[in-house]
Amino acid sequence: MGVIPRSAYPDTLKNMGSPPPKLFVRGRFPAPMMDQKYLCVVGSRRWTSYGRECVRRLVSGLAGYPVTIVSGLAIGIDSIAHIAALEAGLHCVGFPGSSLDWDEIYPEKHLGLAKRIVASGGALLSAWEPGYPTGNWAFPARNRLMAGLSHAVLIIEAGQGSGSLMTAKHAEDFNRDVFAVPGQIREPQSYGTHMLIKNGAALISSSRDILIQLGFNVPRSTQKNEQMNGKVIGQKSSEIFLPSAVTKDDVSMSIMKVLMLEDATADYLLDKTCLKVQTLNEKLSLLELEGLIKIEGPTISLVRN
Repeated sequence: MGVIPRSAYPDTLKNMGSPPPKLFVRGRFPAPMMDQKYLCVVGSRRWTSYGRECVRRLVSGLAGYPVTIVSGLAIGIDSIAHIAALEAGLHCVGFPGSSLDWDEIYPEKHLGLAKRIVASGGALLSAWEPGYPTGNWAFPARNRLMAGLSHAVLIIEAGQGSGSLMTAKHAEDFNRDVFAVPGQIREPQSYGTHMLIKNGAALISSSRDILIQLGFNVPRSTQKNEQMNGKVIGQKSSEIFLPSAVTKDDVSMSIMKVLMLEDATADYLLDKTCLKVQTLNEKLSLLELEGLIKIEGPTISLVRN
């Protein structure tokens, strides 16, 4: 773990207004390229399958461009954005709502994702030194830093009163661009994005929209890059998209094949897959992070589109 003084901040952080005197860091920061654009991607913790697919499609279409994905490591759209960025080979910056001690990372269930970000060449940032207690007060401060670092903020699903709307407000205060993805009108998670669009946020329907808004010269053929790597399994009425990281993992696929047939308990999966308990738990955590399964009490089931 290192410390970054204010003098070494990227220009965005220096110009945000009252930046913290220092930041704690794990991993590679600033981004590896001088002309890097920082895009903050945030949204609802109670995501829908539509929101998840929007994140995957939009972020995957940024592959090959000097874009860093910034998010809060939170449950929901934030963690889905981190995972999509890692899948696309993009530089990634996570802001946990805590210090950067591995024993203090919040949320605790995303410790594996935090380590994966650092191992991939990305970074974790925090204004709080090790041992500093966290709490609900930390999230508005964290959201302010994410908006301050970023050139633009992209909101994908945000219910009324969502913390993502606070991040968008900070972005406006810092004269950053605000982007929003239109949602399904019947979903409460669409409230925030529709409100932002009505108030002047750029409507985003493709990765190309994002790249143009960030100032890149993008040929129209880039739209085909939004097709996600991986494959779809299941019947058309209940298809499930599996990212390449899952399809290339025989252990994860063995679990998915059982769950395609029926919901299961951990004990049932242990019996069917012959895995060790620790291995099963690790794979279930990763599949849950990918938004492919949900665990409710003892029952484990697929998240179907």
